[in-house]
Amino acid sequence: MKPAKAAQADAIARLEERIGHRFSDHERLSRALTHSSLRTSGNGNYERLEFLGDRVLGLCVAELLFRHYRDASEGELSVRLNALVSAKACAEVADALGLHEFIRTGSDIKKLTGKRMANVRADVVESLIAAIYLDGGLEAARDFVIRHWEARALDTGAARRDAKTELQEWAHARFAATPVYRVTDRSGPDHDPVFVVTVEIPGVAPATGESRSKRAAEQAAATAILMREGVWQ
Repeated sequence: MKPAKAAQADAIARLEERIGHRFSDHERLSRALTHSSLRTSGNGNYERLEFLGDRVLGLCVAELLFRHYRDASEGELSVRLNALVSAKACAEVADALGLHEFIRTGSDIKKLTGKRMANVRADVVESLIAAIYLDGGLEAARDFVIRHWEARALDTGAARRDAKTELQEWAHARFAATPVYRVTDRSGPDHDPVFVVTVEIPGVAPATGESRSKRAAEQAAATAILMREGVWQ
């Protein structure tokens, strides 16, 4: 049986190979993988890194979309961006990398692979991006994002218009009505809120959307109606 330090070194080497980045500061990598449920006396958990990683991811994906979709409107780019930086997309990247094998949690969190813990896996991807950015700079972070997001960017909602614009035109043509959006819930800390928005159209069942910005939540709610009513496939 390997000593604990040797086993830890092997785990770090396996993870770095999957990530495609060799860290000069393994403490930062460890912090990026540590959930707040684990009480440690070291460098804490990944929450601050998650905050930074979310912004770095947004910048890198925005650059990627700007480069690939030269004729897309601001609205279309926003829809694509929101889908690519969503918790769902980040969790998918985490699962592709097998990050659940490396996340450190307290005893109250037993299983990280289920749907209920998808947000944790998504948060760790964002904190990992921040750790790469701080360790290797923007180029290193950009390389990681391109490897794991470029194919998704080219395959997400091709030729789809801005959801709110599409819904408004459909509602006007079908019901002579304008969609009304309401924030029905807000949770999370001030620096990283989560909004739930409900959209209502007379004669149509309402729908809700959730995201880290009010605008993105509105887009998600509009998309939900467009998909449900068969306007979008």
